[in-house]
Amino acid sequence: MQRIERQGLLLLLLAVTLAFAWVLQPFYGAVLWATVVALIFAPVHRRLLIPMRGRRGLAAAVTVLIIIAMVLLPLAVIATSLVREASGLVLRIQSGEYDFGSYLQRISDALPAWATGLIERLNLTSFSALRDSLASSLMKGGQLLAPQALSLGMNTFDFMINLGIMLYLLFFLLRDGDVLAERIREAIPLDGVQKAALFARFADVVRATVKGGILVAIAQGALGGIGFWFLGIHAPLLWAALMAFLSLLPAIGAGLVWVPAAIYFLATGAIWQGIGLILYGVLVIGLVDNVLRPFLVGKESRLPDYVVLISTLGGIKVFGLNGFVIGPLFAAMFMASWEIFSASRRAEPANNQDRSIK
Repeated sequence: MQRIERQGLLLLLLAVTLAFAWVLQPFYGAVLWATVVALIFAPVHRRLLIPMRGRRGLAAAVTVLIIIAMVLLPLAVIATSLVREASGLVLRIQSGEYDFGSYLQRISDALPAWATGLIERLNLTSFSALRDSLASSLMKGGQLLAPQALSLGMNTFDFMINLGIMLYLLFFLLRDGDVLAERIREAIPLDGVQKAALFARFADVVRATVKGGILVAIAQGALGGIGFWFLGIHAPLLWAALMAFLSLLPAIGAGLVWVPAAIYFLATGAIWQGIGLILYGVLVIGLVDNVLRPFLVGKESRLPDYVVLISTLGGIKVFGLNGFVIGPLFAAMFMASWEIFSASRRAEPANNQDRSIK
């Protein structure tokens, strides 16, 4: 009878948990980012507790104000400038000022004979057809950008609601985070060592993905934008944002933006600009990850690059932009859970041997 009651309790627990998750689903992004930001800024909150004599609510409120001033307001300014540059680029494309077909034709004319011969031998499609298809796709992409920007503006109200929920939850997670973490730790049916390993892995991955990944991406995007601005490339802020986003993907990164730009410079006769951009991309932009990431995160908390790449792409595919955090987090929890399981399996023979001796 006791076993039946326990199974009934577990089924009830599973049902109410799924129901609660279903209720929170429209705001899962706000809940996710409130949790992530609370983990990142928890050390700031703990330091503020000292001068504020342990008043957790006041320290949490000051921490939220610091986050608004240091993170949200600069992001709002950058987003406004980014939208302005993107709109200007769309207008230039629609007016025909930027003719991507002619740019591709210049590259085609500048290619050496062996390169054009190789393209012809592959003969998947003629280069001219490829040029026309790519130019048409770029034009259509530019035409679709304006309606997307309008849709973004219409969704501003929803965004503000989610932002308000995120800041509201953030305050309570900072104030009561230790108590909530302890309750979750007590409820998980694992032994103490396994719980400690799982929670430590969770915190490490959040720091590695957000503090390390985002700051490295910002640094690479900023350096790439400065390089593009120096070379006179139009809309450097837009290209900087694109490089920052692509930098979240290891083994791909900002090179998807600056390498084609360097090739264009070389193919159109701007040799020094092309060589300079290649050197700058390899020696400055490319080395940021190797220099900053170990300093910000530490090598012990990093996932293998191939796991980060696959889980990030899969997370973005399933969850949208939030997936670049959720994907690596799920991957890390998967690996940590199997490590705990393997360790427990290895410990079983030793425990059985101890029992037999006794």
